[in-house]
Amino acid sequence: MLKFGTGGWRAIIGDEFIRTNIIKVAQSLAVLMKREKVDHHGIVIGYDKRFLSDKASRWIAEVFAGNGVAVNFIEKVSPTPLIMYTVKSFACDYGLAVTASHNPADYNGIKIFTKGGKDADLMVTAKLESIIEELHEEDILTMPFEEGIKRGIIRTVSPFNDYVDTIISMIDVEKIRNRELKVLVDPMYGVSKAALQTVLITVRCEVDVINDRHDTRFGGRMPSPTKETLGKLRDMVREGNYDIGIGTDGDADRLGIIDEEGTYVTSNDIMSLLYYYLLKYKGWRGPVVRNISTTHLLDKIAEDFGQRCYEVPVGFKHISSKMTETGAIIGGESSGGLTIKGHIKGKDGIFAAALLVEMISVTGKRIHEMLTHLQEKYGSFYMHEENLALTAEKELELKERLFEKKELPEEFYPVEKVSYEDGMKIYYKNGGWIVARFSGTEKLLRVFVEMPTRREAKKLAENFLEHYGIYN
Repeated sequence: MLKFGTGGWRAIIGDEFIRTNIIKVAQSLAVLMKREKVDHHGIVIGYDKRFLSDKASRWIAEVFAGNGVAVNFIEKVSPTPLIMYTVKSFACDYGLAVTASHNPADYNGIKIFTKGGKDADLMVTAKLESIIEELHEEDILTMPFEEGIKRGIIRTVSPFNDYVDTIISMIDVEKIRNRELKVLVDPMYGVSKAALQTVLITVRCEVDVINDRHDTRFGGRMPSPTKETLGKLRDMVREGNYDIGIGTDGDADRLGIIDEEGTYVTSNDIMSLLYYYLLKYKGWRGPVVRNISTTHLLDKIAEDFGQRCYEVPVGFKHISSKMTETGAIIGGESSGGLTIKGHIKGKDGIFAAALLVEMISVTGKRIHEMLTHLQEKYGSFYMHEENLALTAEKELELKERLFEKKELPEEFYPVEKVSYEDGMKIYYKNGGWIVARFSGTEKLLRVFVEMPTRREAKKLAENFLEHYGIYN
């Protein structure tokens, strides 16, 4: 049975990601749209540079055309946030992107979006799973792509300019122009180059780009902007005296930053900087939303400005829903995705990068200087992360010990509380915490630890793994 995770449906190409399953997902969504009587609003379909994305998007369009659902087919490879923006601007109830985001190159998948350009929530994906389970081969209706074009039920659209212009309208163009910043961009062989380069050149930044050719193997590395994968960007920023280096993941909904000194800036720090910037320099007021494995520095910043920080499970759909509910001005996660109030309700690495460039320009301060200020003001927050591939037997054993028996590791610090809302999270009285949860997009156990010192964070993670008999 096909299962949706925290970021849509993802699977290994040639294993589960095959035409039979791809068109099942499309047919299930067409059925759901008809049941909800929103099929007359049409659907937006887009795709990225991954292997099979272009063909899969056409197979999907053929299913919707066969079901009589109008298709707005984005004709060029596109960032996921651009596709989400198009769902919002076209006032469609549903849209989808063929992408596996930051997963390894042998994966592909489908992300489902709902009204306003928002990630589909658990209720929607549960309905789709149920429909898929009941589908038979004869239930799947298709129409050849070219016939759909001729009949006008499939139309190609190009929302690139509208998306880029919207981002430009939301940033302080004059302040950025006056700084004449030098920026190095690494799309990681993904789809951010055109949009990000256009935005930055428009505001008069000097822009250079690396790793931008079409390579479905992503240069042999994970298309995720981490400290380990952005080594070339880091070296070139330092050697070329750039003001900032910007890396985006495969579908451009996440970003990683290299500061002017060639130092990798964590996603936790990026979000903390932007929340502080919105409150302190732009005068915005409102809460912040983070997931369970994102820094509690956000809690400190919120408290300082008389605001509140809301914690939700992993999955950006939870963040966007809580932002809508609470009126939060920013929401994000430690894996590099965030969004700002007034934009789309999903992650956008391109807009986040533009806002960071604005922050540097408006404050007149470099990223390293601002991070030092936050540390002096709110204290130190160090995160350590472990991603572990387990055998099926070990996974079953751990799930039993963690979630059924609720066995806790040896207590090195006084415990404040324990939560099982999403995996297991232990909150310590010193402000630190540890999370253990199984990934919703890969076959991994993820362990996150945050403590006042790097040594404490690493040691706590090591002790946790040793207690449960997990070894790297």
